[in-house]
Amino acid sequence: MQKLEAQLTFINELDLLKGVQRQALIKCDNNRQENSAEHSWHIALTAVTLQEYADEVIDISRVIQMLLIHDVVEIDAGDTFAFASDAALNNQEEIERNAAYRIFGLLPEPQSKIMLDLWMEFENAETADSRFAKAIDRILPLIQNVQNEGGSWAKHKVNKSKVLARNQYLKDSAPTLWEYACQQIDYAEKQGWLI
Repeated sequence: MQKLEAQLTFINELDLLKGVQRQALIKCDNNRQENSAEHSWHIALTAVTLQEYADEVIDISRVIQMLLIHDVVEIDAGDTFAFASDAALNNQEEIERNAAYRIFGLLPEPQSKIMLDLWMEFENAETADSRFAKAIDRILPLIQNVQNEGGSWAKHKVNKSKVLARNQYLKDSAPTLWEYACQQIDYAEKQGWLI
């Protein structure tokens, strides 16, 4: 029973992710801000849909698991805008790591270690699975921003070079998606959504 109670505590904690607001705007819902739980669901289905574009052999089950947990740390750390100032991003890595230890630490062993290791693998992006997961985590906001006439890019006056740099994970892990991203970034610049 103690194991189940720990697992249920973790599951209840995950519910808090629904209250973490992101910069992405949901066009179909009056341009309200997306929450991190919605993002995690959307990004997992995006990976399933686009898995054929992975340039390396991947285990889509592991990729999905990474994407479902990659932003759990935002329960404590909050969502930091990808194009925020260096000052805003300064200690974010340490804050998120501490959050990972606390939140995944709610689980019993060995689940706690498995989840933490999977989260760390995503963060380090040194395996085929984690590189593809990271690439998908980059392309979905791009798709959303283009669909929404610049969305958070236009709102925050984001520079084209920063969007290109952020999407570099696609170049090696999913070259076809990288080519698509570059086309969309050029289009966004022509539309005035990127500076």
